[in-house]
Amino acid sequence: MQGEQPVAASHKLVLTSAPDGLVRFEIAITAAEPESASRFVLVTGLDAASDAQVVRKYNLPDTGHHSYLDLFEALAKDYGTRLPRSRQPPEVPASTTPLVPLLTEAVSPDILYGYGDPAVTRVVEDLSGAGTASYYLLATSNDAPQVFPILYSQDLMDWRPLGFVFPQGHAPRWAAEIGRGGEYWAPEMHRIGSDFLLCFAAREADGSFSIGLAKSSRPDGPFIAAEAPILRGNVIDPHILLDQEGSAYLFWKEDTNDVWPSRLCQFLHEHTLLIDELFPHEEDRRTAAFASALWPWVKSLGPMERFFVLQTLVEAVVSDFQAFSARLSGILEQQTVQAGREAITEILRLTRTPVYAQKLDLNMLVLLGERKQVLQNDQEWEGHLVEGVWVSEHGGRYYMLYAGNDFSTAEYGIGVAVADNPLGPYRKTREPLLRSTAEWSGPGHPSVAVGPDAQPWLFLHAFFPGRSGYKEFRAVLGLPIAFGMESILVRPHPSA
Repeated sequence: MQGEQPVAASHKLVLTSAPDGLVRFEIAITAAEPESASRFVLVTGLDAASDAQVVRKYNLPDTGHHSYLDLFEALAKDYGTRLPRSRQPPEVPASTTPLVPLLTEAVSPDILYGYGDPAVTRVVEDLSGAGTASYYLLATSNDAPQVFPILYSQDLMDWRPLGFVFPQGHAPRWAAEIGRGGEYWAPEMHRIGSDFLLCFAAREADGSFSIGLAKSSRPDGPFIAAEAPILRGNVIDPHILLDQEGSAYLFWKEDTNDVWPSRLCQFLHEHTLLIDELFPHEEDRRTAAFASALWPWVKSLGPMERFFVLQTLVEAVVSDFQAFSARLSGILEQQTVQAGREAITEILRLTRTPVYAQKLDLNMLVLLGERKQVLQNDQEWEGHLVEGVWVSEHGGRYYMLYAGNDFSTAEYGIGVAVADNPLGPYRKTREPLLRSTAEWSGPGHPSVAVGPDAQPWLFLHAFFPGRSGYKEFRAVLGLPIAFGMESILVRPHPSA
């Protein structure tokens, strides 16, 4: 590889595919001006239509998700790489489940990205349970200065903002500062006696996610965060289950899907000749060759920008995920070099997203005993990940709702698994409960609460069709549900 130096140092980075690769690219990345986020990308490669070598220049105005999608859409047209999933013509949605819109616009100018990962908590003012019920909604805030919006409703339809869990300047001291890599995801609130306990995920200064806890005497705050995370190690999407016996369990996802695309990109960069064996389709071979050439630059990027750059490579893998894993396993059996065997083994491990659970001491706020894996992606619709779990206890069974596949595409959906013990084993249903509909794309990250009809409701987020992506607005939707013997059932809407 030639010219491997940071863009910020020389304002230009030249990347060249390995000379023995079946598909070759030369890519020059030039900053528009010193320290600018705007870049020019000059690509030399084989034209998609004629296979003649051509040179084309692209403007990348910023490091946002849609700017990268624009770039890869243009590359697909010019060089025959994979067209991003969100830029492909929409397929006719398989699901016609009627989802009830609850929040479809920002109710405050400080809510920048909508209501991703919505957690709804039903609160009865009288601790005996005889008082009036109200609803509190918390949502992901990404890197917004005001962390985790809090909204209030009495009927699930009319919502008003109450402020934020961590107003600007009051974020946990252990988390990275907003504007310097700080991000906050997946808040969830539970009533514990007279207090309200919040769990959430946030990035630390090293870029990894950790899980934190915070407490308040009121559902609208102020919340005081614990001095340190309860769990570290690139872990996200915390969920707390309070069972009917008074025990508590913390569930979380190990964020391996943030790691394996980079490991795969590095492996392809170092073993270019294997691209043809791993990717049988021409558009995917070109996508993999382009990504592998970018590796010396990709490894210097932050987590989210790295995801944007590698998204089409991820989609090439996920489009044929089980078969890709089998092909990679076949290469492992033939691999004689120890370093190559270790790299493949690690990639195969990381493409299986584990979800763990562990008992939680509510008094000391510490984890007890050993963690146990309770979920993993192993169904075709789940693709390369499962995440965003919520467990409800009913009739002696534990019903786990979870999201699977890529959150930024219409392939995202919600599945169900059932167990006789909070720590499993969980039995998955054969098909997801919810998929994209004509009205809503990428339903995910469920939570459950008793609704105004005194029956359980499922709450989730989804994009408006054609407007999905990181930091795109996500609406809150609802769905009346019932617990069956081995699944969750959709109930008719009370007003229908």
